Amino acid sequence: MTGKKLYYLLTVILTVAIAYLGWRLTSRSAYESAEYSVLESNGPFELREYPDLMLVTTAMKFQSQGNDGSFGRLFGYISGGNDDGRKVAMTTPVFMEPQDAQTEGQMGFVIPKQMAASIPHPQNESVQIRQRAGGKFAVVRFSGRLDDDVRADNEVKLRNWIDAKKWTGSEGVEFAGYDPPWTPGMFRRNEILIRLK
Repeated sequence: MTGKKLYYLLTVILTVAIAYLGWRLTSRSAYESAEYSVLESNGPFELREYPDLMLVTTAMKFQSQGNDGSFGRLFGYISGGNDDGRKVAMTTPVFMEPQDAQTEGQMGFVIPKQMAASIPHPQNESVQIRQRAGGKFAVVRFSGRLDDDVRADNEVKLRNWIDAKKWTGSEGVEFAGYDPPWTPGMFRRNEILIRLK
């Protein structure tokens, strides 16, 4: 192998290694994730039980995917925009609830477990702390971007699975995103969750 080819090969290997390390440090594996137990699994579908979770939430226009300032408000809170000026570790997933006729949409970050006993109060009045009640959820996991067609298609699949199991799901739906915005679509982890009655 000539010196030029060896230099090119080493450059490629080093570039790939740096890109991989950067991705690992900013990917979902670098963050604490909300706890749950898997009670049943069937391909992309799961029956899960979640404990109560504490969330920091804000209103969002669901179609905006956080571009309406909702993500920025929550990021401001975890970056020290709270009464204690404390930094709060980022967690996964980001929970999103679409708006309906009665309620506005919500985006929420899970508060890390070690902070649950002493959660600092948000400085921004558009940000709240609330409890997400635990319970059983039917869940479908998929990759790609959370656009309208992908969401609608996967919600239909999940509701069909719920019906086949003879469970009763709530009308509402929740979305969960696990990855930073720059993650390529095929590597993204998205979920739709429907609370079971």
